[in-house]
Parts: sequence; structure tokens; C-alpha cells
Amino acid sequence: MKYTSDQVFAALRGVIHPEKNKDIVTLGMVSALEIEGNKIGFTLRINKEHATNIANLKKACVAAVESALGAEAEIRGNIKTATDEEQKEAPLSKVKNIIAIASGKGGVGKSTVASNLAVALANAGASVGLVDADIFGPSIPKMFHLEGERPEVKRVGNADVIIPVEKYGVKMLSIGFFVNPDDALVWRGPMATNALTQLMMQGDWGALDYLLIDLPPGTSDIHLTLVQSVAVTGAVIVSTPQDVALADAIKGINMFRGQKINVPVLGLVENMAWFTPAELPENKYYIFGKGGCKALAEKLELPLLAQIPIVQSIREGGDSGIPVATTRDSITGMAFAELAQAVQNAVNNRVKNRIPTQKVEIDPNSSGCSTK
Repeated sequence: MKYTSDQVFAALRGVIHPEKNKDIVTLGMVSALEIEGNKIGFTLRINKEHATNIANLKKACVAAVESALGAEAEIRGNIKTATDEEQKEAPLSKVKNIIAIASGKGGVGKSTVASNLAVALANAGASVGLVDADIFGPSIPKMFHLEGERPEVKRVGNADVIIPVEKYGVKMLSIGFFVNPDDALVWRGPMATNALTQLMMQGDWGALDYLLIDLPPGTSDIHLTLVQSVAVTGAVIVSTPQDVALADAIKGINMFRGQKINVPVLGLVENMAWFTPAELPENKYYIFGKGGCKALAEKLELPLLAQIPIVQSIREGGDSGIPVATTRDSITGMAFAELAQAVQNAVNNRVKNRIPTQKVEIDPNSSGCSTK
């Protein structure tokens, strides 16, 4: 019999912590879930002061899983324990939410949205990090006027740690900080994915509310490496309203929502929704079509997080390295502030109503993958 992570988490929601009066899933005590055939294992995270309850909690977990899934579920002896203190040094252990910013095709303004969303979240008081995972076309250094920056690398224990560059309240790392901006990167897939892994795992991110990952357009090894390396809280899909962009956006949505990946899509952002000339602020010209993302969001039962217009200041901000979200009282600044609030609401709703995302594990003996 093949069990699913949803079944296991549903069973464990019935295990209530005796002192905190909440279930262990809601408390974030269950991590590193592994399912192999009938064998089920996971790590139970505990605080040192509550270590005396661990034996009873493990017994309760075994009873809950066997009651829900049957005696065939091999859970006994497969529950590991780790104190929060032991897990503090794990990469990204202090990052609350990892958000993938993705698009089906290039040229839809995904990096512009990612940059301004990061700044808008920081403006709202959140601690924010931004990884430029568009390895072959890194644009974040340009958008923050940081082309000449070279992050410091320090030795901590036996590992090298990269210190993110910080500007406008956003910590960021990009492959663009380590290469000549005029050079073309001709890398094979493993080189690109290794670069992404280093940026994420070796970055000294500290405590963050949100770590945004600006992915390359389309679906690629980079996307697979991301979901294999970290548990992604959710994905934000950026598209223009035109049909050709929406057709590719659907592919990106289906990749994240597919059974093998199973990363929640938080919603869609319709970029370049309309053009409004500065001299005619009441006029809207729908250059790329009208309401395409809104219609797609309704069809797929996903939130439409924002509609961002084509405004000259957005382009100028990207070229000058001053994101328009830094000007909070402007029309565009307020548009990105509303997007930031919508993303925060979507993340809160996702965390409240769905089980935590699991990392994806690739089975080397098959063409498929599973969650872990």
C-alpha cells in the first residue's frame, strides 16, 4: 500500500501537545517526512524544556498513524527526535516562508515584480531575502544598482558562508555578483543548479519572514533543484494578459500543482495589465489584452493577487536601480504595496489551511519523484 504525506499529516494532527494544547503539525514539530512503501518515518522537533514529554508524544504518534492508516503502516522505531537547538544551524532554518516567483515565459516582467514585491514586503515591516535564481540572465544586481558589488565570503567552522548584499531592507544574492555582467554564462545544467544551491544554502540569511526566489522563465532543472533542496511555501505566477503568455503560465501552474511536486500556487500577478499615459491618467489602453489573468485565475480557482499597469516609472526604476516600490505614495508604489499585502494574506491562509510543503525526492530508479 502506498501512503501519502497528506494522510500522515492528517493522522498526526490528532496528536495534541500536552502543554501547548495544539496539535504537533500546527506547532511545526513534524519535519523530514519520509515514505517508502509501508515504511513511514519523520523527525519530531522538540524544545529542551519539553523533552520529558518525548516518549509519550512518540507513542501517541505511533497510535495515531496506525489508527488512521492501519497496522500495515510501519511507523514503530522510525520516529527520530531533534531539539530546536540542534536544528538551528541547518541552512534556512530561520526562514519562515520560501516563495517561488515564476513565469511560464520570459519578458513578462517577473524579475521586476520580484524586486518590487521584496521591497514592498520590507516596507510593510517584514524581514525579506531575495535570491536571483535566473542563473543565465541575472537581473537583480541591475535592478538594485548593485552591479559592482561582491559579497563577502567568511569561514564559519568548516564551511564558507556568503554574506548577502542588503539594500532597501532586502537581503539578496545573485550569480550576477560573481561574474562579469558582459560575459555570457555557458554552463551545463549541473553547474547552474549547483550555483543556485550555493546561493540558497551558503547564504547567511539569518531570520527572515520571506525568502523570495526569482526563478528563470519556463520549467527547468533550476525549478526541480529548488523543490528538491527546500520546502517551498508557495509559488506566485507572473504573466501578461496575452494568450501566448497565459498558455505558458498554465504550464508553470501545472508543474507546481502536479502530484509529484505539490507546491501550492498562492496566486497570479497580471503584469502589464494596461497602459496609462502620464498626461491622461484616467485612460487605460489594454495593449496585451484585457483581463486574461483574471479569467485564468477564476478558471483555475486561484487568487488574482494584483494587476500591475505598464507605467514608465516602473521601467525607469528597473534601469536606474531604484525600484518603484521605494516610493510608497506613488500609484505604482501603492500597487506593489497592495500586492505585498495580498501575498502576505495568501501565505497566512496557506499556512493555516494546508499541511507544510515537503521537499521533493527524486527516485533514481524511476522517472518520477516523491515528497519528502
